[in-house]
Amino acid sequence: MNILLVDGYNIIGAWPELRELKQRDLSAARDRLIELMAEYQAFMGYRVIIVFDAYYVQGVSRTFKNHKVEVIFTRENETADERIEKMAIELNNIKTQIQVATSDYTEQWVIFGQGALRKSARELLIEMEQVRGAIKKDVSKTTKKKPASKIPLSDKVAETFEKWRRGKL
Repeated sequence: MNILLVDGYNIIGAWPELRELKQRDLSAARDRLIELMAEYQAFMGYRVIIVFDAYYVQGVSRTFKNHKVEVIFTRENETADERIEKMAIELNNIKTQIQVATSDYTEQWVIFGQGALRKSARELLIEMEQVRGAIKKDVSKTTKKKPASKIPLSDKVAETFEKWRRGKL
């Protein structure tokens, strides 16, 4: 199983769309990141966990699922980096490949030392753009496809039936 741990505020600060949205509404930027990661999760099949610092949202630690994406707000005085490091250790086993998405250089090296793969915010953005392109292509292909008949018909017979249906026969 592949697991992607995402440093939420780090990615929001690094991606142009989210950084701009954050200037107006931080909550909307978080929600947009969750939506994007839900698309990523659905297409890639990874388990995606987004970790947000309690720094911006005071209060008790919270964990919830949104669109099959796990979202964690750390406890007060616990950074996303600390939680991600703990989770990378806890989740690491022979059957899992853990990737951590952050542009925090120090965090990348700490995670790499624990056997997880590191992925910069820029790399994740490029991969996300590729995923969105592939999804768009799949949707386009699906919408262009003719609805399948329950009975396999030759093009000539299907055309005859279509004329008949339209009253042109």
